[in-house]
Amino acid sequence: MTKYVQTISPIDGHVCGEQRLAHLEDIDVALDKAVQAGSAWAKMDLSKRLEILEKAVAAFVAMGDDIAAEITLQMGRPISQSGGEVTGFADRARHMLALAPEALKDIQPEPIEGVARFVRRVPLGVVVVLAPWNYPYLTSVNAIIPALAAGNCVVLKVSHQTPLSADRYQEAFGVAGLPDDVFQTVHMDHALTEYMISDERVDYVNFTGSVAGGHAVQKALSTTFTGSGLELGGKDAAYVRGDADLGVAVESLVDGAFFNSGQSCCGIERIYVHEDVYDAFVSAFVDVTNGYVLGDPRDEKTTLGPMVRTQNADFVRSQIEDAIKDGARALIDPAHFPKNKIGTPYLAPQVLVDVNHGMRVMREESFGPVVGIQKVQSDVEAVTLMNDSVFGLTASIWTKDEAIARSLGDDVQTGTVFMNRCDYLDPALAWSGVKQSGRGCTLSTVGYEMLTRTKSFHLKRT
Repeated sequence: MTKYVQTISPIDGHVCGEQRLAHLEDIDVALDKAVQAGSAWAKMDLSKRLEILEKAVAAFVAMGDDIAAEITLQMGRPISQSGGEVTGFADRARHMLALAPEALKDIQPEPIEGVARFVRRVPLGVVVVLAPWNYPYLTSVNAIIPALAAGNCVVLKVSHQTPLSADRYQEAFGVAGLPDDVFQTVHMDHALTEYMISDERVDYVNFTGSVAGGHAVQKALSTTFTGSGLELGGKDAAYVRGDADLGVAVESLVDGAFFNSGQSCCGIERIYVHEDVYDAFVSAFVDVTNGYVLGDPRDEKTTLGPMVRTQNADFVRSQIEDAIKDGARALIDPAHFPKNKIGTPYLAPQVLVDVNHGMRVMREESFGPVVGIQKVQSDVEAVTLMNDSVFGLTASIWTKDEAIARSLGDDVQTGTVFMNRCDYLDPALAWSGVKQSGRGCTLSTVGYEMLTRTKSFHLKRT
């Protein structure tokens, strides 16, 4: 029986798309095609692969306006911000393509007489990419472009919330002349996804999503030796020291907390502020937050759109309510945001103070427009609280003293440490997490290591 899944726009609840779900036989056909296409693609000269992928990036950028509008329609990001995903996609893709010759070149040990020896990086084979809805391109590009550049074939599953991203990938690769079946997309439910990734024809799985989703991937792979890269949840923290530039810190951290309605893995969800600047910081933070406009994301004036689903907004509402019952104070009046309404995905931003780590809002991933701000007395207290989490994706330290930032950064348990910025990915650096934020990495030359295996050659001359 053929099944279909509908995409419901959070803007007004209308059905904005419908996709046919694959059958079991579709999975087998797709994997067979990927395996068959892989040999020729892997043997193609690297420069030719990169040329094709560069054309694909250009084709993608040419569709930018349409892609931005589709992002807004499908998941509710303000149209004034959706275009950033297109430029971000292009920046990351082109950076990874530029790194490819160096990252994939043979490793040459010290020479010895009479022997040619080297270590070659060869493609894994078939890479399955499981992409989320919150950044359907900015997350998937981290794996798709370097996987293809390294000579792998890719099968992409996108979220049912953002199915049009699969079509755009296919269109861009088609324009670029990518050989048939080197890249494929398949719409699957959870059961079929588990079936696919546990298949012996799959050589690597890249997953971005929830901790629960990461466990499901691990379980599906438990009877195989298939490798995986998992980017999971976050409860990212910031520490504002007494010497911080408060203007820069406030503007950046408000954006880090509320951009994309807080629906970012590396969004700011906890802020620790030194007591010397606490009052000034909180006052300014509230002022900037009150300047946001919650509304229809298709309106250029809107700076805060709906959350992706009402149930997601209700989860954040429950965190806020529980925190207030436990003694937290809410500094934002929801009435200032007329579009805010219970029973809808439209949720006003909220700033909570008098919070502590006994509250859900300071422990659980919120993935919404709420942030808790806690006063601290020292660097030691701040780092202790930053590390008091099951997550460890990024942390930011706001200070004018780089030496202090380096020292504190050594003690912070995260995959990335920022000074004076947040909610950002630098494609030249490895993107990774610790604890329940995941394992493995994407981006940088290290990202290519996850998508290749080593093959050593020892050629003795007679």
